[in-house]
Amino acid sequence: MTDRVVETEQDRVMLVKFIGMQALPFTASITKGKHRTDKQNRLQRTWINELAAQLTDSPAEYWRGYCKLHFGVPILRNENEHFCAVYDRLIRPLDYEAKIEMMMVPIDVAVTRIMTTKQKTAYLDAIYKQFTGLGIVLTDPNGWN
Repeated sequence: MTDRVVETEQDRVMLVKFIGMQALPFTASITKGKHRTDKQNRLQRTWINELAAQLTDSPAEYWRGYCKLHFGVPILRNENEHFCAVYDRLIRPLDYEAKIEMMMVPIDVAVTRIMTTKQKTAYLDAIYKQFTGLGIVLTDPNGWN
């Protein structure tokens, strides 16, 4: 089953109906908050490309993996019990280079794609603070379309 965002009473009714049709046993989880937005995703991609353009020693995919590991993983480990348990069991024991590689294609561990808008905002804020603090120029998120 894919994630469902429930924003209206009709969405809630449809979800309850869907749950009622499932064979037992099954597992369900509910995450408070709205799923990350397309606007947040576009800003993240813009920043990753800007990092790669200014920090030319590594490609954009490396910087995407770096940001997922350094900023996204701590947010999810703190706020998502299931993510924390799986990450700690499978990825935390690995060396740093392997962890970065796990965040990149082709493995591409889900980090930002399971974030809520609040978590994604914290993630983007951490990226902006870290890299602009190092003198990297990133598109200003205020007024971003």
